[in-house]
Amino acid sequence: MEVNPPKQEHLLALKVMRLTKPTLFTNIPVTCEDRDLPGDLFNQLMKDDPSTVNGAETLMLGEMLTLPQNFGNIFLGETFSSYISVHNDSNQIVKDILVKADLQTSSQRLNLSASNATVAELKSDCCIDDVIHHEVKEIGTHILVCAVSYTTQSGEKMYFRKFFKFQVLKPLDVKTKFYNAETDEVFLEAQIQNITTSPMFMEKVSLEPSMMYNVVELNTVKQDGEGVSTFGSRTYLQPMDTRQYLYCLKPKQEFAEKAGIIKGVTVIGKLDIVWKTNLGERGRLQTSQLQRMAPGYGDVRLSLEAIPDTVNLEEPFHITCKITNCSSERTMDLVLEMCNTNSIHWCGVSGRQLGKLNPSSSLYLALTLLSSVQGLQSVSGLRLTDTFLKRTYEYDDIAQVCVVSSTIQVEG
Repeated sequence: MEVNPPKQEHLLALKVMRLTKPTLFTNIPVTCEDRDLPGDLFNQLMKDDPSTVNGAETLMLGEMLTLPQNFGNIFLGETFSSYISVHNDSNQIVKDILVKADLQTSSQRLNLSASNATVAELKSDCCIDDVIHHEVKEIGTHILVCAVSYTTQSGEKMYFRKFFKFQVLKPLDVKTKFYNAETDEVFLEAQIQNITTSPMFMEKVSLEPSMMYNVVELNTVKQDGEGVSTFGSRTYLQPMDTRQYLYCLKPKQEFAEKAGIIKGVTVIGKLDIVWKTNLGERGRLQTSQLQRMAPGYGDVRLSLEAIPDTVNLEEPFHITCKITNCSSERTMDLVLEMCNTNSIHWCGVSGRQLGKLNPSSSLYLALTLLSSVQGLQSVSGLRLTDTFLKRTYEYDDIAQVCVVSSTIQVEG
């Protein structure tokens, strides 16, 4: 009858502990009314308790710190730190000790060991210590694999492993909205929600634009000559609260002049978010490249470069238009027609030739109008015809102007 030999005990012991900041001690107050049987006994015991706050003994939050009692939550963007210790429990010397720590995620396996060198020997009751750090960049299940190999005094090679599984949770919910302005500017609204169970101190929320854009943050207001955050001086984000950040992206000068290029740009940039929790634990997230839906301008784009806000009734005023050939390969031969409306009348010759406009090129056009009706009036009635393709492009409701009586003095 064959008998399996007993499993040999290992000479080394492996211990792994996650390193986290302590938390503030919470105490459950026990009190009663003065007329109850214990009288003032409970209140006096709370005053004598060193973990309570003097003068506020009935508050749950104390002044003392307490060490973590469990593994705790790990959120994406935080740094996972762990202490690894290998102790020689035997009474003999162990040789050629190699301690290896790997982190297995759903997509990769990472070596976190500070050193992959072999320790020549480890005496009895001595230990090998190591601290590992890793910035968590994936959501989901993570497995810390700690492997130890060594050689006994008799020359036998030994090996064992231990696995520690933990989940990485999502700390923030980020939603974005884009608005494409007529001036090639792009406005981005980022909605950031704290989906953890503790408050966050939002240290930084910035937008790193793509190479074609410059960014202007619109999250401050001028106060006494200085920029003050629209969220106030205490930038805490409570659990499940949402905050909106606004940015304006403007094309760089070298790209703004190339309509065909800037028109098709979909990659805008990425958000960089830095926060702190509890006692200063730092977390950081960078979104992937944010993408917008490229606006469709058609073959020819007409935009207003200059127009007054307020004009006098029946007095000429001037506007400047920018006409862009959005085609990347076709030259256009354009004719401008101006059609009067009930309130807006164009001054000048209609049907004039603008000449040839090369691909991705622009021309500026100064036009004169007058209004015969007071109030907010819409500038309409421009027509551009490409004589090569016999195609006409109509532009109405280009902009609005406020028309006032000439007896009212118009500023500026």
